[in-house]
Amino acid sequence: MGLFGLQDLIQTKLMGYKHRKSWGRDSWALWRGLAVAMLALMAGQAAQAQGLAVANAIDERAALMLDATQYAAASGQSPDDAFRALTVQQASVALTDALQVEFADRLAGLSVGQAPFHVDLLLTGDAPVADRTVMVAGQPVLVRFRTGAFATHAQLVVALALHQTEIRASLSRPPGIGIDPRIGALVVMVSLADLNIETADAMRDRIARLAGVPVRIATLEAPDRDLADLQGGTGMVGVDPADGRRYACTSGFVVRRGVESGVVTAAHCPDDLSWIDHDGQAQPLRFAGQWGWGYQDVQVHVSPTPLAPLFWSDTAKTFTRRVVGLRPRSGTRAGDIVCHRGERTGYSCAEVWMPDFAPAGDLCGGGCTPTWVAVRGPTCRSGDSGGPVFLGGAAYGIVKGGSYRGDGSCAFYYYMSLDFLPDGWSLATG
Repeated sequence: MGLFGLQDLIQTKLMGYKHRKSWGRDSWALWRGLAVAMLALMAGQAAQAQGLAVANAIDERAALMLDATQYAAASGQSPDDAFRALTVQQASVALTDALQVEFADRLAGLSVGQAPFHVDLLLTGDAPVADRTVMVAGQPVLVRFRTGAFATHAQLVVALALHQTEIRASLSRPPGIGIDPRIGALVVMVSLADLNIETADAMRDRIARLAGVPVRIATLEAPDRDLADLQGGTGMVGVDPADGRRYACTSGFVVRRGVESGVVTAAHCPDDLSWIDHDGQAQPLRFAGQWGWGYQDVQVHVSPTPLAPLFWSDTAKTFTRRVVGLRPRSGTRAGDIVCHRGERTGYSCAEVWMPDFAPAGDLCGGGCTPTWVAVRGPTCRSGDSGGPVFLGGAAYGIVKGGSYRGDGSCAFYYYMSLDFLPDGWSLATG
């Protein structure tokens, strides 16, 4: 279909949407704007084919619109409600940072919720705190307080750091362990084999006595595993000399060190990687190094030419986004919506489950530290390793691995925050 044929198709679809009773005037304006942005990008790509220099990355607003589309489809919200929620989510970090300071001595957990966007704080002690409403990005945000938690979040972090090795050693298979701020407890994800040896209640009580904090036992149905099977979000392939097998990964984001530029992917991917261009041809990249212990799973491949701070986000790799900034792990809350793109599963958006998570097994050259971010799927699969995690134009991290249900579906995936890029390398923005 040509550019003008596609323009006619989008216009027809939009006129149909305009008359839907469930779509308000805001929805119509929002998605008409998205269509204009799409057409502008396609026109830019057509101009490039004619040798004209154009900027072909969609802007921050259009990028967030695409994420809102994904989120609306998954959550059942209207597109304008989803867009409004994600806009408030991005703008609410300063509010939650201030709340963490205000209630530092009592804070057991902080999370956010959607539909409508709100903030939940779990506090120790019985002294009540009245709910409050704060305006964020022109929208009222309800801040809700619950009391009666046994341990603060800081105490949970210390308990996990001190007792992770003992907890792992007490079970036949090393569990995944995280901190769930919604319940103010350690979540220990154990194998069915361990539950055949010890009941869940007995295991919970034993580990709680060991760690001195509340514990919840969850079942790990299948072992966690890494997801290995030029710009960010591109397919990468290579052969591992250790076993002679060909593996697929996904590139994350463009990084820079001085005048050098490259892309990051997961360290458990092969060292010798090539990226797959639009013609399906493999283009070799120079391996610069890998870092894969404890809190890192990242390697850098240097490009022979300078790279722009761009990445693919949609499944079909139609729309390029420009990275405008980094969202640190400290500013990532349970309940935040983030998106990721993998070569095997494409583009999807889902909810952050636990920002303090240690994957099961020995996937980090031994045990992993509780510095990974766990996200509730909905999709993950071998080949997604190293892929970008983002929202709008903000970069969050790169995918490491996933955990699966008994039927093979994705229970959750986890990513390395870009806080942990290797020394000397920094995220490219522009």
